[in-house]
Amino acid sequence: MQVKDVMTRGAEVVRPDATLQEAANKMKSLDIGPLPVCDGDKIIGMLTDRDITVRATAEGLDPKQTRVREVMSKELITCLEDQDVKEAAELMQSKQIRRVPILNKDKRLVGMLSLGDLAHRSQDSKLAGKTLEEVSTPGKTSR
Repeated sequence: MQVKDVMTRGAEVVRPDATLQEAANKMKSLDIGPLPVCDGDKIIGMLTDRDITVRATAEGLDPKQTRVREVMSKELITCLEDQDVKEAAELMQSKQIRRVPILNKDKRLVGMLSLGDLAHRSQDSKLAGKTLEEVSTPGKTSR
């Protein structure tokens, strides 16, 4: 089974020049924690609610003035839509991430793969359970 068979198609994104307040409002309205950061149709980073809290709020940055590009995570971990689901799950496990952006062969964002997608759509409950266990194990990476 390929990633494109289980991923959630499409993804809400935020621009790098958006303010943190705009990004946080989008996260709130969509009830999500991570947002891919796209410059045009190219993904250049990820912004999480944790990025906003740890990199901005804790440093006293003004969310009305601070731009997404200033606090986003620049190290991108992505998968391709034609990759095997097991490969994607192994990547999620090793990097301890719950969601991964999915790109097409042209490196354009086409969706997101989450633990929920693995659990509900992969038809492999052992794979989903193993991924959840590994992602949730504390202290495995130095994120």
